[in-house]
Amino acid sequence: MQRFCVLMAVVGLCLVAPGSADENKPAENKGKREFKATCVVSGKDAVRDQSVEYKGKKVYFCCGNCKAAYEKDAAKFANKANHQLFQTRQYVQVKCPLSGGDLDKTKTVEIGGVKVAFCCGNCQGKASKATGDDQVALAFADAAFEKGFEARQPRAKKAE
Repeated sequence: MQRFCVLMAVVGLCLVAPGSADENKPAENKGKREFKATCVVSGKDAVRDQSVEYKGKKVYFCCGNCKAAYEKDAAKFANKANHQLFQTRQYVQVKCPLSGGDLDKTKTVEIGGVKVAFCCGNCQGKASKATGDDQVALAFADAAFEKGFEARQPRAKKAE
């Protein structure tokens, strides 16, 4: 019986020792979301170390060439830059981007990999019918972006 208890204790330690995947992550990464952004110029995955300031936040690129192309003609990429601000959670949606009305969380359309909410079925329908860059422009052109989105405010740090 004693040998059985010792064996069970060893098996228990083997199951607990490896730890969870989250425990093996560096402390500075715990609780942080994975960075995901689409380069506004190429459409490839963007990286954190290639960025420019835009609307008080950052727009990210896949490489220095795309960053240079953006800086040469930023207005050309405004819709996609606004989309990326929402994609990276630097901006939050507060109203319908088409009407400026209150959101109905059941009226959503996925646009470029993010869910955008609308006030009603009519606005949702307009967004559903559009495709590609036209769909991005419908929800993220400067006028629509100003109606429906606002900069996320930094969270207050917890007192230690």
